Order: sequence, then C-alpha cells, then structure tokens
Amino acid sequence: MMPAPPGSAKAPFPRGAAAPYSCLMSEAESQFRKPEGPPRIPGARAVRPKNAATVMIIRRDAKKPRVLMGKRHGGHSFMPDRWVFPGGRIDRADYRAPFATDLRPEVGALFDNYLPAGRGRALAMAAIRETWEEAGLLLAKPAPGRPGAGPWREFVAQGALADLEALDVIARAITPPAVGKRFDTWFLLADAERLMSLDRQPDCGELEEIAWVDFDEAQALPLPTVTRMMLKEAVLRMDDPSRPKPFLRFKDGAMRPLHL
Repeated sequence: MMPAPPGSAKAPFPRGAAAPYSCLMSEAESQFRKPEGPPRIPGARAVRPKNAATVMIIRRDAKKPRVLMGKRHGGHSFMPDRWVFPGGRIDRADYRAPFATDLRPEVGALFDNYLPAGRGRALAMAAIRETWEEAGLLLAKPAPGRPGAGPWREFVAQGALADLEALDVIARAITPPAVGKRFDTWFLLADAERLMSLDRQPDCGELEEIAWVDFDEAQALPLPTVTRMMLKEAVLRMDDPSRPKPFLRFKDGAMRPLHL
C-alpha cells in the first residue's frame, strides 16, 4: 500500500463553485444533447466506431474520494477543452504486450460476451498504456527490465508490466451516429493503490493538465456528456457494486440505454 500523499492536485485546474448534484441521471442528461466532435458529413453513412477504453482511477486517501482527470487540448477535433479520463484507441501492440497479472475471470468473461477473443484484454491494455502516455502514471507491477516494442517500449523500460487484475468494467458507450469521429468505448475502474507511484512524469501527452478531483469538483469542470454520466455512475457503484453496468448506444435517432 502506498503512503498517503499530499492532498493537493498534481496540476492546476479551473476551480469554480462545486454545485451539489444528484447521482441519478436526469432526462436531459440521458441524451447527448449536441455533438462533442466533428459532425458527420451530410448524406454520408454513419462512421463505424473504433474500439477504445478509458479508466477511472479512484483515490481514497482523503476525506472524499477523488478521480484522475485531464484536460484535452483545444486543438483536438474530438472533445476539445474537455476534462476526461485517460484512455484511447487500441493499438495492434496491445494484443501482444506482456502483462504482470491477467483480467479477473468475471471481467474477462464480460468482455468475451460481447467481443472477439482477445479484444477485451487488448482494450484493458490500451487503457493502461494510455494512462502512462497521457498522465505519466503506471497501473502496473514492478518487473525486471526487458525490451519492449512500439508504444510499449517506454512503459516496460520503467521496470513495469501492466496490472490487468486491477481493472473492473463500469460501463460501455458508443458515440452517437451524428458525430463524424466515433468510438465504442469501455469505461474501466481501478483503485489508485494499484498505481506503482503517484508521482507522474511531466510530459502528459494529449492532456494539457492533470488533476485529482473529488466528484463534486469534477462536476464543475467542462465535461463531455458521457463523462459526466460516468462520474455519477461511479458514485452509485461505490454504494452498490452489484448494480447493472450501463451500455449506452443510439438507435433510430435516440439513445437506447441497455445493460451489459
């Protein structure tokens, strides 16, 4: 277990009044009210979603739980200037990279219910790799140094291998068809105690700022609609870990929420 670090965030973030919020999704929030990426070309077919994963890392060493978030650069075409969890698309190397621990059986089984063999593990690996690339944090176990390939080279050079056992699935969401850049994203959850260290590398990649924020502070940040919904889902799951896992997708022009 890591020693309790200082309570201040690792990077500055906009501080406004943190308004209280209900953990239940309102009717307005149950829809993506406007595209948060480039619009689909008029007359074109909906873009096929790309496989992606993101991880909510929760810290419990202060009075209130805090979650790791980062601000995307304003120049990005997808969710510019929004605060998000670290994550991204699958890379081919995510299927082959070594790991220290495997997915828990129930997590692997959930992935296998919906995805081709091996893709669930690759999604989990992508989330861990992107957490390193974007936030400079290792969700990993210490391991002897070994050669790495492609985007995993720097990760394994730290003397670390991915800790897949630390991950749980919280939800899945597919970007609305009206958006010209779409992702089929699995939202994962991990405890910050599974990080090798809370000290991060200074280069945060795509994320301009990094911060640990409690859930009220997070709601005061500029967030994508789906991120706001996942924050509320995480709060509900802390009280009831057995609650159904949402699957958010669109059909016939409206969101049709299901459960995994």
